[in-house]
Amino acid sequence: MKGYILDYINENEYKKLERALKKYNMLAFKKLNFEYYPALRSGNFLGELLSSDKEKHTETYELKLPSDILFTQVHGEVKLRYIAYTNQNVVMLETIMPTEILLEGHVAELTTYKGVMISKANADKDKFMINLFSAMDNK
Repeated sequence: MKGYILDYINENEYKKLERALKKYNMLAFKKLNFEYYPALRSGNFLGELLSSDKEKHTETYELKLPSDILFTQVHGEVKLRYIAYTNQNVVMLETIMPTEILLEGHVAELTTYKGVMISKANADKDKFMINLFSAMDNK
């Protein structure tokens, strides 16, 4: 067998996260589809190794995706978490983080404030954090 097969732990949820990523962070989506997925298929595991299980022949990785600095400060790093089954030549795509804001963006259209998407549930908190980090960057 040549290369690794990409599969999903929960395909429906992962596809929702992927579509939201495409809508709100096109750079991360393009890198994921055109650079990172082909690398994973070829067996080049990218990112930080979180854990490995010698008995099950699995390795869990977390790969940081490119994102806007202000978005990262407000919502956290955009990361892909996946599990590589080395004896079966399968890579299980687990999740894309930050899950909460991406799933909320999939359900309803999110608004932006100063170029950063804000949550409907925590709009005041997100605006405060955006203003705070913007003020810190200007000094």
